Amino acid sequence: MAKWDLSKLNKTKVVDYVNSPPHYNSTIECIDAMEAMTEGSAVNTHAAYCWQSAFKYLWRWPYKKKPVEDLRKCIWYLERLIDILENPDVDSDNIDVPFRHSNL
Repeated sequence: MAKWDLSKLNKTKVVDYVNSPPHYNSTIECIDAMEAMTEGSAVNTHAAYCWQSAFKYLWRWPYKKKPVEDLRKCIWYLERLIDILENPDVDSDNIDVPFRHSNL
């Protein structure tokens, strides 16, 4: 008579949304790529944050439930970064970044 491995039946897969959410599905972690891309750069702290945030949304949009929303967030961070770079003498906390695209 055949022996069946019943331990695999009726197992509900538990998703760990903190350490391994579904959109973390690459062999390279986004956070590791972000660290590597900024290593050795001469970018101020807030500009680096905007750069990395835009990168994060661009990296993960294909795997998220609302991909267009993530792409819009990417654009928002890129526009803020551009404003920081175009206005280096302005405190980046005081930069108001309106959406430049009417469909955003």
